[in-house]
Amino acid sequence: MNLRDIHTPVLLERCIELLAPALSHDGAVLVDATLGMGGHSEAFLERFPGIHLIGLDRDRDALRIAGERLAPFGDRVTLVHTVYDGIVEAVDSAGFEKADAVLFDLGVSSLQLDVADRGFAYSQDAPLDMRMDQTTGPTAADVLATYSEGQLRAIFERYGEEKLSARYARSIIAARREAPIERSGRLVEILVAATPAAAQRAGHPAKRVFQALRIEVNAELAAVERAIPAALEVLPVGGRIVVLSYQSLEDRIVKRALSAATASTAPSGLPIELPEHAPRFRLLVKGAELAGEEERARNPRATPVRLRAAERVRDAA
Repeated sequence: MNLRDIHTPVLLERCIELLAPALSHDGAVLVDATLGMGGHSEAFLERFPGIHLIGLDRDRDALRIAGERLAPFGDRVTLVHTVYDGIVEAVDSAGFEKADAVLFDLGVSSLQLDVADRGFAYSQDAPLDMRMDQTTGPTAADVLATYSEGQLRAIFERYGEEKLSARYARSIIAARREAPIERSGRLVEILVAATPAAAQRAGHPAKRVFQALRIEVNAELAAVERAIPAALEVLPVGGRIVVLSYQSLEDRIVKRALSAATASTAPSGLPIELPEHAPRFRLLVKGAELAGEEERARNPRATPVRLRAAERVRDAA
């Protein structure tokens, strides 16, 4: 299996460009908080021969594959099995106090999408697992079997922004009375049957429901809410963070966290801003950057990406 053929890192050159100033000195530390199959990490280790990489992932399969891919870099690499909100502990356990740069490539990975039996993809019939860490926690099938109609409707609305959430929740409850919903193919059949023809023309009926189930199973948004502030705290002055998001719910969390970090904390009405109230970070890009047309054509998974980045400019008061 040639990982370079099956996995193309999104916005790789832009990530390198934005993080390069923080990684230009020997001994610099880069945290790849969403290691996946190691595509971004491999490129950074090749471009910056003096850096040490700390790679985080909750998926043991990803850690194994990335470990094989990054083996040529020897002791310049430390891999940690953890959710990305464990970044502070991961940096400490690797023997460092700070990290000069942090990269987040959020959402479901190519590995998880492409391995059919993980159950992430609605286009392939498979057991409804959807756990990024298959060693712990309930599966998507467990959620469908145990949640009430109201709970299902709530997660479809909140995490999938699904307009037909009530209809889908009712259909799932009715279907599970006949037999457990344990495979993605059966769930897709239920959703398609419950979708009016006009709505089917607007996109695949299962897309938002599968997204919502994945987020619920892995508690993704709660982890992002904790992880971004934690990552900002491990950066020294001059340290940089880049975050790639692929859906609006993640991007809103990232935007809020970076907005708070780059805002003055001075009380309203003060005639001047005292130094301790000055922003601790500055934004490196205006708004959210998108992938260019050429990259979207070459790598369809780059189509929904939103990139945000910031640099620490002063220590906390």
